[in-house]
Amino acid sequence: MPASFFGIVLGLAGLGGAWRVAARVWQLPSVIGETLMLIAGIVWALALALYTAKWIYAREEALLELEHPVQCCFVGLIGVATMLIAIAALPYSRLAAQIVFAVGASFTLAFAVWRTGVLWRGGRDPATTTPVLYLPTVAGTFVIATAAAALGHRDWGQLAFGAGLFSWLAIESVLLHRLYTVASMPALLRPTLGIQLAPPVVGGVAYLSVTAGAPDLLVYAMLGYGVLQALLLLRLLPWIRQQPFAPSYWAFTFGATALAVLPLEMMERGTTEAVASIAPYLFVAANIVVALIALATLRLVLQGRLLPKAA
Repeated sequence: MPASFFGIVLGLAGLGGAWRVAARVWQLPSVIGETLMLIAGIVWALALALYTAKWIYAREEALLELEHPVQCCFVGLIGVATMLIAIAALPYSRLAAQIVFAVGASFTLAFAVWRTGVLWRGGRDPATTTPVLYLPTVAGTFVIATAAAALGHRDWGQLAFGAGLFSWLAIESVLLHRLYTVASMPALLRPTLGIQLAPPVVGGVAYLSVTAGAPDLLVYAMLGYGVLQALLLLRLLPWIRQQPFAPSYWAFTFGATALAVLPLEMMERGTTEAVASIAPYLFVAANIVVALIALATLRLVLQGRLLPKAA
């Protein structure tokens, strides 16, 4: 089981989070969000068990994945997915949420430091530079910030937000340089561009989590940049879809769901007008994206082609 399968948890938990906020803002049924969180928890537990078994029974393959220039960064999703499950569990058991968060955050920080240390040694083929580079440091620290604030540790969350913000800006410059100057990305890697949507909107959610009061210019700017990234991905979708559907397309879901969550949380903090106008469309779009990708994944499962396609 590839570590990238933990991206399924991010999409499901992200959509569950969107429905939780929508239930508060628009009085939508809360059971939908809680059901999605439950499904995300089940998928997380199954993925964690299978990935652990991989290290026990197929250790060589696990090591090869860890050393792969692209697949390695997906290992960072283990910690991110774990922290999202902590957020899902918080309304039901604070103690359980704290324990799960501590494990997820510790893994995320350790892996981010280890993997970034490897990258700083250089010698990397620029063609292997893709948005997966965001996963260990940017996604990890932004989710640490959100989860820490949810658990009442806003000051720690602010530190984590700073780590994620400056990591995002630094890595984005490297990634855009690769996209502008190096040979066109191979079809197999193009679905990873879906991750490009996540940093501004996941970061915006994290920023709201560690601040108080009405949304300020920075969070508006992050939402605006997220909308721009979504439009660019729509523009590139025919090119990206030259790669037949595979579970790698779940890379689109975490950003898509965070793009739905961010305006809803801004509305909850008093935002109206432009943000309130686009929020319903972004919410519906996130549901469509996750539903289509989930249905396509189930189709692969029924056809027995899930793992070969993800390899």
